Amino acid sequence: MHCSSGTLRSGQGEPPEDSGTVNASRQRQAIGRWGEEVAARYLTVQGYTILSRNYRTPAGELDIVARDGDAIVFVEVKTRRTSSFGPPQAAVTPAKAAHIITAAQHYLQDTAQIDGDWRIDVVAIFGSPKSSPEITLIRSAVEAN
Repeated sequence: MHCSSGTLRSGQGEPPEDSGTVNASRQRQAIGRWGEEVAARYLTVQGYTILSRNYRTPAGELDIVARDGDAIVFVEVKTRRTSSFGPPQAAVTPAKAAHIITAAQHYLQDTAQIDGDWRIDVVAIFGSPKSSPEITLIRSAVEAN
């Protein structure tokens, strides 16, 4: 038997994609992007000024960074199509909250706004692009000690 060294061509030696898993993942991403767009529009109507979306830090991504009056607000957006898994905001676990706090601190350092007021809000959205969304804004949803 003859073996040669080298790189595999695309598709060789790779397991076949599970199209159901890939489609479900893409669907979740699409719903998430839609939810973030809905949240940004909603926050603007509520008087927030959007400063950044999908801001990446070493600790993770901040969905929306906004200003509400004098405060910088880090907004976590949670979107669900149905209530089968509970309210969207229930997905903000203590571990997720810790990541948001750390990411927020990175943002504040990166933008030299360490001394200003800031908080973390959650926008919870039920719905999909084919329906009218139900939006809940939870101000100061995460306590940052």
